[in-house]
Amino acid sequence: MGGVTPRRSRAWDLTFRAAYAFIRLTDPLLRWTWFSVGLGITSRLTVRGRRTGRERSVLVGLIRVNRTWYVGHPNGEVAWTANLRGAGMARIAPRPEAPIEVSAKPLPIGPERDAVILATAEQQPFPANLLYRGARRHILSEGRYFRLELR
Repeated sequence: MGGVTPRRSRAWDLTFRAAYAFIRLTDPLLRWTWFSVGLGITSRLTVRGRRTGRERSVLVGLIRVNRTWYVGHPNGEVAWTANLRGAGMARIAPRPEAPIEVSAKPLPIGPERDAVILATAEQQPFPANLLYRGARRHILSEGRYFRLELR
């Protein structure tokens, strides 16, 4: 578990589950805001489902490090990260009118992934930035991140 005690990791796991449950509840409002005026680093990621083959969209933070794009989830594997891992490609739309075809490469544990996780805490808007900073060790242990490259 990368140096994170099970109790602390469990607490962060529950914290992220609650945060993402709230995000799912407010999804219609978030999408409306994103389509209307934008939401900082928020982009729409569209990926083909690994079981159904249907396209699925999710709002994600598009992280930029050294002119490279990254996406990820701080709390381990979730449906969209499993779909992205399986498909190896997706569409990312930093703005609603401009989707871009990308390939997605999972980041192994190492310096590139660590740099992305540190950048995520800096690039997320308040109050998410505080959550990412506080949970840094948990995210380093559990997070799933991908490098996006233009196709």
